[in-house]
This record gives sequence, C-alpha cells and structure tokens, in this order.
Amino acid sequence: MSTEEEKNEIGGEKTWISSKPPIFSGAEATEKVQRSARSRIKGSLTKTNMIESEPIQGREKATDRIVHIEDELTLDIPEVLRICDQMEGLERAYVQVDKDCKLYVEQEGNGEPIVLLHGGPGATHHYFHPHFSQLANSAKVISYDQRGCGLSDHTEGDGYSIDQAVDDLENLRKTLGIDRWTILGHSYGGLLAQCYAKKYPKSCKGLVLTCASTGLMNLEPGRGNAVLSKEESQKIELIHNNPNLTTQQKIYNAFLNGDWKRQDLYKPIKEEMVHSAVHEWDQDPDFRNKVGQEAMYYDLKGVFTDCPIPTLIIEGRKDMTWNTDKPKKLQQNHPNASMIMLEESAHNPFKDEPKRFFDELRGFLKGLPSEFPSDLQKWETHVSEWEDAKINSPDNLIMSLGKDKDYYKKIVNAYSPKWLEQLKYSSSFREVGFALYIAGRHEEALAYFQRMETLGAHPFEIATSLIWQGHMLDLLGRRNEAIDVYKKVETMGINDNITMDQFNLTFQPSPYASERLQEPFCRN
Repeated sequence: MSTEEEKNEIGGEKTWISSKPPIFSGAEATEKVQRSARSRIKGSLTKTNMIESEPIQGREKATDRIVHIEDELTLDIPEVLRICDQMEGLERAYVQVDKDCKLYVEQEGNGEPIVLLHGGPGATHHYFHPHFSQLANSAKVISYDQRGCGLSDHTEGDGYSIDQAVDDLENLRKTLGIDRWTILGHSYGGLLAQCYAKKYPKSCKGLVLTCASTGLMNLEPGRGNAVLSKEESQKIELIHNNPNLTTQQKIYNAFLNGDWKRQDLYKPIKEEMVHSAVHEWDQDPDFRNKVGQEAMYYDLKGVFTDCPIPTLIIEGRKDMTWNTDKPKKLQQNHPNASMIMLEESAHNPFKDEPKRFFDELRGFLKGLPSEFPSDLQKWETHVSEWEDAKINSPDNLIMSLGKDKDYYKKIVNAYSPKWLEQLKYSSSFREVGFALYIAGRHEEALAYFQRMETLGAHPFEIATSLIWQGHMLDLLGRRNEAIDVYKKVETMGINDNITMDQFNLTFQPSPYASERLQEPFCRN
C-alpha cells in the first residue's frame, strides 16, 4: 500500500500552523499556547525569552553534593514562552490520527525522517528543544506530544494504553506520507519505541533507545534518592504532599530544593526549571494513571531475539533513574544492538554531552541500509509466537485480572499448582502468595514467598518475602523456622516503611522482624 493510500485509509488530516492556509496565524498560535500555559499555572508575571545556549560543564553537578534549601516557597512562577514558539524554520501542525484525536506535531530540517518519542508517561516534546535542532542539517526531525499530553488532544478514545499510543504513531506516519522512519525513544518513550517496532517493524528503518525504559521486570530500583541529602528529601516530600500547590508549583519548588539531581547531572538554570514545570510535564491525569500502571508491568523479555532492525542503545553512565544493572540487561534483550555509554551524562545525554551524542546518532543514521532486512519476516514469525506464549502465560493472566476488591479471589479461582514452576516475576509470586494466604492455604503460600525471595532484585522485595515466609511459618506452627527467618530480616537493617494497603499494614521490615521475634504472627 502506498503512503497516499495509507493516508486515505485512516482519513488523516494535517493542518500546518506555520504555513498557508494556517488554522492560526503565527501570533494567534503563540497566543493560544500562552493561554494554555496561563491556564495551568498560578501567578506569573515576567516573560522570559528562549534559553540562551551556554556550556553546562561549569555548572554545579549532582555529584558535588551541595545542599541548598529554600527558605520559602515560590508561588509566582515566571511565565515563559515555549522555545518552539521562538524557533525559525519549524513547521507545526495538528494532525488527525483518528476520529477522536489530533496530535500536535513539529518538523524541522531535511533528510531521512527521525521521530522523537518523549518520556513520562506524561511529559511533552518540549524538552527536546533546542537540542535536536543540531540534527536538522542532516535529518528531518519530527517531534510530537503523545495523546493525552501537552498540546495534543486529551481525548481517551477507546482507552489510554500503550497500544493506543503505538497505533497513534503509526497513523501519524501514514498521514505525514512517510514510508519508513527511525524511531528515537527517550525514557518511557523508549518503551513505546520498542512496542512500536514490535508491532510495525516494516515502518522502522532504525531504532534508537536513549536512557530508555526497558520493558523488563525484576530490575534493581533506581538510584535517584541516593544523590539527595536527608534535608533535601524531606523538603521535596513536603512540597509534593502540599495540597495547596499546583502541579507546576510543586515541580518548580522541588527543583529549587534539589529535585533536579534525580535525573540531571548539571544543575538547570532557573529558566530551565520554569520550562520543566510549565511546559514539560502536562497530561490528562487519566493518561498518567492508566499508562503509567501499564508501563510498570510491561514485559518485552525475549521478543527482540534475532531482531533485524538496526538498533542503537545510548546510555548515560550517571543516569540515576536506573541502577547499574539496567544498561547490560537492556542490551541482553537486544542482542543485535550496538550500545554507546556516555561517561559524563545522566538521563539526558543529548543535553549533557551533545557533541558525542549527535556524532554517534548521525553516524548511526548515515549507516542505515535503504532496503528491508532480509530476515524481517522470520523475526515477525518469532514475535507472533512470543505474543501467543505471553497471552497464555500465568503472569499475564495475573496482571490482566485488575486490582479490584475481588482481585485475590479471582487469582485463587484461576490458580493452578503448576504456576509455581511457570511464573517468571517476583511480583507474580507475591500476588499469588497473598491470594493463597487470604484463602487460608498457608503451606502453598509459603512456597510462593520462598520463590519470591529467589527473584527479588531489591532488599525491600527480599525483606517482604522473608517477612511473609515468617508469617506463614508461624501460622503453620513452625515457630523455630519462623524465628530463623525473622532474624535474617532483623540483620538487614531496613528501617523505611513498607505499606500494604490490601492488609491495612505499614511496617519497617527490620524493627517489625524484631517484634515478631518476641511475638508470633497471627491472623486477626
């Protein structure tokens, strides 16, 4: 099917803002954007211009461990124009991708098309500016706000989901009349990019995963909090829990008090903090809740075996969003990919080390073959078989049941003893263990908590599995074994709270284990 036929098939429509006949004139478009920004913030007063390019290497770094706590909250956030409103040569459009939704889209430059997928879920395209203009002399750079985000329609349609976002992207390609393009996914956008490549491999000329969400379970937790002092963490928590602040005020004030360190290596200037607060985190709350929950449990393990799509993985050595195991595990799931590690970059390497980043990206784009990979059909068969196996897996069944009031009852009704050997994820073993405990099947529940321990990637997971092993052993009358388990948790020194709403239970693992050494667990 030709690209023109594809456009007709979906009824696609694009209305360019910056070309004739425009739906808005330049001034009207700018005023529309300003009104949108003003509607989302309280206070405002000073308009600031586009951020001037400046070297960032001389700025304070997260690794400097400098603590700065603001005396007061800043409620009046300066009003800033979007960077894209001030860029020359940028084509902007609202593009119809289905009957319910138009996406806000920008194009810059000429050459092979590359589309940028922003993170979140719930961020916007804005944070790619002005950095990716460096690529416009050698490629057509396309960025957009995903459905439910930024300037795109916040219309749920058939329901916000990753698959809906994948289909939106494919319909965007068709409407723009593009045959094949390279997909660059950043952060959560990296998960979306992988899902797109899996579903529409013939549309992908190349795949670039930049500090990408993996689609893998059992990763060690991120290190973002490790760079914050106790004072900063406490202040940031107070800000985010303040019910009197808007989302934009929370983001801006948290950044002023050190929250930038979680994902940035270099301290942003205040204008950048304002842009982050006002223009770069904007979504329909339903989008964030639904897609965010789905992304947490999305499983892509094994699907990219023998994937013939040229793939480049770019990681920042100092990206605290992830732990140190993440780059290797992502590459293992993409065995044919090349990986570049940028040593002085955090979560945004296109900002931290732009020369190296864009040199590597240009080289990758230049080396892409023009023809389809010869073994693409073989991989499509593999994907189909992988999908069938996933649909029929007990892990998928457990995740599909929906956590309503009957969730654990539904697990028990579907339960098979074979699951003990079939489940893959620690979270699945945990949920089945809880369901069997609620049903009074303590011996079986014990086996699942024991398996959960072997898969735990984080001390919290391991401590939780041990605590519940102790509970089951107590209920089974095996007190000496329970004591041995509780002693393990006591020596782990984990004093942060774990909350289990389903049991109305909050505890600190190590102190709680000490209590259980004195008094056995019993059901209320």
